[in-house]
Amino acid sequence: MQAQALLQSTPLRLSPLDPIHNHSLSINVKPPSLTTTTTRRRAVISAVAAAPKREKDPKKRVVITGMGLVSVFGNDVDTYYEKLLAGESGIGLIDRFDASKFPTRFGGQIRGFKADGYIDGKNDRRLDDCLRYCIVAGKKALEDADLGGDKRSKIDKERAGVLVGTGMGGLTVFSDGVQSLIERGYRKITPFFIPYAITNMASALLAIDLGFMGPNYSISTACATSNYCFHAAANHIRRGEADMMIAGGTEAAIIPIGLGGFVACRALSQRNDDPQTASRPWDQDRDGFVMGEGAGVLVMESLEHAMKRDAPILAEYLGGAINCDAYHMTDPRSDGLGVSSCIHSSLEDAGVSAEEVNYINAHATSTLVGDLAEVNAIKKVFKNTACIKMNATKSMIGHCLGAAGGLEAIATIKAIQTGWLHPSINQFNPEPAVEFDTVANQKQQHEINVAISNSFGFGGHNSVVAFSAFKP
Repeated sequence: MQAQALLQSTPLRLSPLDPIHNHSLSINVKPPSLTTTTTRRRAVISAVAAAPKREKDPKKRVVITGMGLVSVFGNDVDTYYEKLLAGESGIGLIDRFDASKFPTRFGGQIRGFKADGYIDGKNDRRLDDCLRYCIVAGKKALEDADLGGDKRSKIDKERAGVLVGTGMGGLTVFSDGVQSLIERGYRKITPFFIPYAITNMASALLAIDLGFMGPNYSISTACATSNYCFHAAANHIRRGEADMMIAGGTEAAIIPIGLGGFVACRALSQRNDDPQTASRPWDQDRDGFVMGEGAGVLVMESLEHAMKRDAPILAEYLGGAINCDAYHMTDPRSDGLGVSSCIHSSLEDAGVSAEEVNYINAHATSTLVGDLAEVNAIKKVFKNTACIKMNATKSMIGHCLGAAGGLEAIATIKAIQTGWLHPSINQFNPEPAVEFDTVANQKQQHEINVAISNSFGFGGHNSVVAFSAFKP
């Protein structure tokens, strides 16, 4: 009944700008001049236009009904968040290949991954891990959304899409193909080299497996990829082009060429003697980020569609924004303009004011320049930092590149659901300029009003998404 009432309710109407006069009063009041009335009317109109306005149309409101992941802590969302709340580090020495000659020899490597029941044996042996992670996370998200197995017959597959991006694509397949070409010639390159290396194939294979015929492509904006996908997926729903979208990011780059490439960029921590304390966002002794991998995926639906099928609603996607620093390939703008304007735009799209935000899942990669650049940009938007909690998921799982935003969105939604924020671990010598409660080293209880999650990528790509608890 509540669902029907909400779907049938009429839009709210603004009150008349002029009050109704009580003509029975005999007080002789001089009527306001035309100039005064016009000025007052303009002021009221301006105030109404400036006030944040959240979406009310059930066709355009976007809710989260399922979450799925593959992470260094396993493939179960609740287990993943329990380990985050416990402040457990997933970082360790790399043993997938011989990393002994690299200046960085550790990362958030996934071990013991199994796709049993989600990918058939032949494809499981053949696919790049980037693709395997996507398919498993996507299917687990659908199960979480009560759309596992035969239950998918409930939905119109022509109006269900997939938008899972990746920063690096099928890097193992690509690296192996290049090695085959150099060592044995072109005839030894696998025919799957191109299909499995290109970045759109994760979305494509998941859609082929599920029969989803709606919008399908990938976005590749380095470490901002997942948030770009959430933003685009929500807009497909808002424009009426889809009822539901599977969206997020996937990445599997902890291989020799991936590690070597970031070493060449001088971006990685070299704390080989103590890998678990290497990722330390906002700590004065940070020395670079730590590579991670995995996939994080959300099922996003219009509120109308979710309610019609009586779906579990985990949270609401309020809005988001994307833009570009237009400044440098790898360094953030020193003035923070790109990030601060992206946050402003995301709040405008979400229909919320800066004062309503009380939790930020920060990009916070543990790099010397990036951490403080983000904080300085955030301060341009949020003048009062006292009521805002801010934490860093990457302190425990590393930087999962194109999948980072997906895994961090799941952490954000779990925080909204549970009322508990996971700690930012390895806060030994905090930067005094941060001036936020970074949930240092211990979890904290916190009732979230509005949360934002930031993701930024090489190339100056900025993305911010906003979530809250669902309220009918």
